[in-house]
Amino acid sequence: MSSQSPPGPVSAAAGTTLDPRLVKALAHPLRFRVLWRLNEVVASPKELAAELGVSLPKLSYHVRVLYEVGAIELVRETRRRGAIEHHYRALTRAVLGDEDWARLPLSTRGGVRRAVFAQAFEDLRQAVDAGTVDARADWHVSHTTLALDETAWAELGAMLVDVVSRALVLQSESDRRLANGQAGGPEVPARLTVMLYEAAPTPAPAAS
Repeated sequence: MSSQSPPGPVSAAAGTTLDPRLVKALAHPLRFRVLWRLNEVVASPKELAAELGVSLPKLSYHVRVLYEVGAIELVRETRRRGAIEHHYRALTRAVLGDEDWARLPLSTRGGVRRAVFAQAFEDLRQAVDAGTVDARADWHVSHTTLALDETAWAELGAMLVDVVSRALVLQSESDRRLANGQAGGPEVPARLTVMLYEAAPTPAPAAS
């Protein structure tokens, strides 16, 4: 595997609607995880199968689906022991806009949600184990309880989309500086996890 800079985002804020074929491809949790990973590295189905703990035939099938809808591209071929190993990278991010998300069945949404949570929690676990979570004084974590009307909910959601879009612009700017030395300082591996969700109903107070 080799690392790479992720491609640009699919912007939900701009009202972008993905090709229906790509929406269908991303609707499978494993394909979602594969595309997510190929935004971070160039890898072959064999490498991804080992990393994600699935069989090579199963992983290869899902890689082929992503390739056929144009979500990934073949970067190189490597000959290994008489066989040819294909290495891919992502051409789009694993992002679904509101309209695309609404078209997915509830069961499919749950699978994608679990895939995102699993990746985010695994990244966090690794950072805790490595001690990098507390290594910087300028890191951020917050959990805020809110009571919003629909207007405020929509505005806050759009703000968060803008934050992620801006983060990806910063990524591109960092790439250019790092490619020319370390004018902006050394590289900092970072993770940004953003969530906005409807909370469970508050339990009614017990009768006295």
